[in-house]
Amino acid sequence: MAHISIIGTGNMGQAIAGVFGKGGHSVQLLGQSDGSTPVTGDIVVLAVPYSAVAAIVAERGQSLAGKTVVDITNPVNFETFDSLVVPADGSATAQIAQSLPQSNVLKAFNTTFAATLASGLVGPNTTTVLIAGDDADAKSQLADAIAAGGLTVIDAGPLARARELESLGFLQISLAAGEKISWTGGFGVVA
Repeated sequence: MAHISIIGTGNMGQAIAGVFGKGGHSVQLLGQSDGSTPVTGDIVVLAVPYSAVAAIVAERGQSLAGKTVVDITNPVNFETFDSLVVPADGSATAQIAQSLPQSNVLKAFNTTFAATLASGLVGPNTTTVLIAGDDADAKSQLADAIAAGGLTVIDAGPLARARELESLGFLQISLAAGEKISWTGGFGVVA
């Protein structure tokens, strides 16, 4: 079983912890007041807003070397709610990977809402987590840990696909904020 650290104790952090807990994995949940607590997981999930990532990397970057770091952020411009705040040819995940060159950085969980992670369902379908990243072993380890929690996992391709995942996440958030879909719903993948 994997040992997973989750930085962020909000709705997403709690829901992701629940998924890993259902799979029998040990979970360390770290909040803002836990800045001096060492990160002990081999997989580290950044379950924080994109705007908080730079401070976490500055504070904990060295301790993340050799670990799989999972970025769940959607770098939405929350002032205008009309765009992403990263360059059109890049992604938040690519920027994080550049800041953490000794870590295996993956994108996952950004196309799911906390409610669909907690329930394991999007409508009648099992919640699907899309993963992007360049390290096959890291993706496999994360996919196994998620699947053990009862969710479907799809490898969405290399780290470059994080841009499309962030666009999909932005669209889903926009639809929910505009009350076109529910925060308990979202996109489902039907095979």
